[in-house]
Amino acid sequence: MNDLEFSFEPDPWETFRMSLTMGDTVSASQLLTLLEEEDGQALEDALQDLETACVNLDISDLPKNGGTGETAVRLKQETQLVQEGMHPEALEPNDPLRLYLEEVAAVPVCGDEQLLAERCASDGSAAEKLTNLGLRRVIELAQEYVGYGVLLMDLIQEGSLGLWQAIGCYREGAYAAHRDRWIRFYLARAVILQAHDSGIGQKMRRTMEDYRQVDERLLGELGRNPTLEEIAGELHMSVEETQTVKKMIDNARMLDKAVRPEEEEEDPEAEQAVQDTALFQMHQRIGDLLSALDETDAKLLTLRFGLEGGRPASPEETGSALGMTAQEVLAREAAALAKLRDR
Repeated sequence: MNDLEFSFEPDPWETFRMSLTMGDTVSASQLLTLLEEEDGQALEDALQDLETACVNLDISDLPKNGGTGETAVRLKQETQLVQEGMHPEALEPNDPLRLYLEEVAAVPVCGDEQLLAERCASDGSAAEKLTNLGLRRVIELAQEYVGYGVLLMDLIQEGSLGLWQAIGCYREGAYAAHRDRWIRFYLARAVILQAHDSGIGQKMRRTMEDYRQVDERLLGELGRNPTLEEIAGELHMSVEETQTVKKMIDNARMLDKAVRPEEEEEDPEAEQAVQDTALFQMHQRIGDLLSALDETDAKLLTLRFGLEGGRPASPEETGSALGMTAQEVLAREAAALAKLRDR
């Protein structure tokens, strides 16, 4: 029976994941590109891995996603609401988002968050007070993620999960930074999952390819690197959107470098041996060619082209060495080269 050898190579995601350490940041485009062909569960598993490893998420390289139908209308309304200062009265009286914002605003908040966080393990009421204080921060941070295809109420719900996770796992250090990191992770997580469901990964890949093609074409036409404005004009996109695509491409290059196995370094001695062999073969071929000429012509070409390792000599220098004029050197050179071409 033959012995079978199996080699299990890590997939690109595993390779990339193993390159990350605590505190690193993964961009949405990197994650979606790596897991473009995977289902939602695989993406959720990957996000869980990143959460466990305390890796941050960055959605700034995602294109804005306006959604479709009624969702698009609502997303536009919420974007305007944020831009105008997040005033609940701008919404309908029975709007769930307005009711929630008014409810949170009415909750009395008091206490020092850092002290409350340090007391949570032994004081149950501290956790409740910390939650009430944190919900306002969730609303503040959720506004930064509006416009990426997730409704604001859903963002607030996801951010609240991050807040509760932050409260539950706090041990020491600056609580505010700890809290914000967890809230942002869950907000970004919601946006990335929505982007995956919307097929943003494939759209990003097509957009990046269009960018590369335009960039290469303009480089050839202009004879210099095109500006973002010039590329944006060709792509019929805003400069801001084009900047986002450029960032996606930069992240893709970093990702490719992270997941591509390092090429084995060539052995300098082996490389030198190859060069020496090629040099020997070249000299042997030159010797064979020059043997077809008389001694004077062979010497003339050797001097003119530096075939013995020296610098090429001018017609005057060659003529001085061989007792000829420069014109005679050029004439004999042309005749000798013509003879070699016929071989």
